[in-house]
Amino acid sequence: MDSCRISQRPVDESIVDSLVAAGLDPLKARLVALRGVDAEGLESFLNPSAKNLLDASLLPGVTKAAENIIDHAVRPGRIVIFGDYDCDGVCATAILSVVLSKIFGPDKISTFLPERIEEGYGMTSASIQRMLSTYPDAALVVTVDNGINSVSEVDMLKAMGVDVIVTDHHLPGDKLPNCILVNPRVDSPDALKSLCGAGVAFMLSSAITKLAVDRGLYSGEKLSGPLIVLAGLATVTDIMPITGQNRILVSTALKLFRRYAPVGLAELYARAAMKYADVLTAKDFGFLLGPRINAAGRMASGTEALNLVLAEDREEARNFAIKLDMRNSERKTVEQTMTDDAVAQIIPFAPAQVVNLPYAHQGVAGIVASRLMEKLGSSPELSDFKVPVCVIVDSHGSARAPEGYNLRAALEKCSEVLDRFGGHAAAAGFSVKSGCEAKFAELFSAACREQRESIGEGALGAILVDAVLEPNSMAPAFALDTAEFLTKKLEPFGEENPEPVFAFKSVHVAEARTFGEKGRHLQLKLHECPKLRAVWWNAGEKADELRQTSYQPRDLVFALDVSDYGERHAELRVKDILSSASQA
Repeated sequence: MDSCRISQRPVDESIVDSLVAAGLDPLKARLVALRGVDAEGLESFLNPSAKNLLDASLLPGVTKAAENIIDHAVRPGRIVIFGDYDCDGVCATAILSVVLSKIFGPDKISTFLPERIEEGYGMTSASIQRMLSTYPDAALVVTVDNGINSVSEVDMLKAMGVDVIVTDHHLPGDKLPNCILVNPRVDSPDALKSLCGAGVAFMLSSAITKLAVDRGLYSGEKLSGPLIVLAGLATVTDIMPITGQNRILVSTALKLFRRYAPVGLAELYARAAMKYADVLTAKDFGFLLGPRINAAGRMASGTEALNLVLAEDREEARNFAIKLDMRNSERKTVEQTMTDDAVAQIIPFAPAQVVNLPYAHQGVAGIVASRLMEKLGSSPELSDFKVPVCVIVDSHGSARAPEGYNLRAALEKCSEVLDRFGGHAAAAGFSVKSGCEAKFAELFSAACREQRESIGEGALGAILVDAVLEPNSMAPAFALDTAEFLTKKLEPFGEENPEPVFAFKSVHVAEARTFGEKGRHLQLKLHECPKLRAVWWNAGEKADELRQTSYQPRDLVFALDVSDYGERHAELRVKDILSSASQA
């Protein structure tokens, strides 16, 4: 609870004024403007509609791919959908499998997912060998959510007489595979560039269905409902921007979930959620369904998750849901043990943290890196700010970095001791050459120190909020109206459409009461607005300090929720409490 500078995010006030003129109150107008929306785009942003999804034919390569798939479907030989073991890959595999099986029959279509530990990501020689031994009659392989960097593997398959179509959304390397490609990161309109793997599979499936109907090959039920649910789920879990076409996919998926979700997802949600919501939120996708689906690939096999998504019998689906829930519990236990071991290796105030857990579980390394990064950001005895974190398990590493850093650039400066690396600014993976872990830690820390100096410690130490509010302006009715606007109009939240965060400055905690199992959570009452309930989850241990220092002014960082506990009301969800900057 140390002091930290809180600032409002900068916004174009002329856009705010235009939104106020369009009928929004100043706070709502500010929140909308911060998301890059002006008066002209207001209606489509607040009311995303599936009617505004772009035609699949606008995605380069999709029509050619659809034609090739249909040609193979009416000829001898098997079509194998080659997916990935994470939620995006599982959903993409299921989308294409459902469509092709409905149109051409299940005997013609097979699915294949690589094993994370034994075979690695995407098409490798090991995964190709197992696939061909499982499906020796494969005539066409269609990748989903992978393949754009599998140049030699595509050539290998084609040399063996197997045709290949690559559908992916990852960044390409210097050379593209020699086959039909559908990848918005290679070529597409700007509106489609941020599709995830399942989003690409959804577009391809739409093109296949339309072509099959036009050719008289299909006249059955509409298939789009369950497919949109899968594409929306994957968009959230793969942390894609929740803007434009993705916003429509996710919003529609959340609205349609109760009616169209595959029975396996419905059973998994029923098991994971405390109650079945009338309309889900992006948090349900990101924190309930996504982790459980990903747990299968992390702890065992992604095929377990695919079986759940493709299940049609409810009892079978329920059993799969139970298994995935158990995998997630197993993942949590392993994650906690690994995190505890990683914390023991922290070097206080280092420019980056590189921890080596040689006997841990590779599938959980990325999550542990994220947990460690968050801990550093909230532990002033360990670090001034969040810093980049690498977790290495048996020479394979996962890295995470806070906003402002660029992991890929940092790893490039360590390339002399790496066998491979890849990823993005905030998340990356790599493989360290044998015996070079210490040298890697030295090089990576130096690269992060250089980036930190370039960013500036003032920027890293600041907390940016959407709005700093006056406590006396937050009457219960106004707070509820604002919270409902967030829920009904600004949702779904996610990448590039983050949940709004607010702040009160110089308020006093009048009451701090623990609740929940073993007093795990805190319920707070503020002297300046006593009619608003505030909850700080997982912060029960801070109760005594807050009681003993109730006379001290605090800066409160929070989000707004709608609560149905008792009479419907707005609730402050506390994210942090800091010593007031005026007292620093």
